[in-house]
Amino acid sequence: MASETWIRKAFRRVRKGLRAAGEIYEGIYFAPYRSQIYRSYRQERDTFLLLGFADLLGAPNPVAFYALEIYPDVIEEFHQWHVRIGMPSAPDGGFRCC
Repeated sequence: MASETWIRKAFRRVRKGLRAAGEIYEGIYFAPYRSQIYRSYRQERDTFLLLGFADLLGAPNPVAFYALEIYPDVIEEFHQWHVRIGMPSAPDGGFRCC
């Protein structure tokens, strides 16, 4: 019984050490590029939203029928996007996000 407790404590220490090593690794290698990675992700996401909601902005969208399935999942991101690009309210186009 006592040896089981000792093993659990040792295992817990090893896990804690591995977690700390992982955080150090991430801090050294990924932290300097984190903002650049996020900026790239946001640009790709904005392009995706622009293509997905092009018909709301007046541009013909050849895949509008297929995009109907993803609208409920990305409508909140669309709202954040149109506010970020300077449109305080959603464009008129059939459904509202605000």
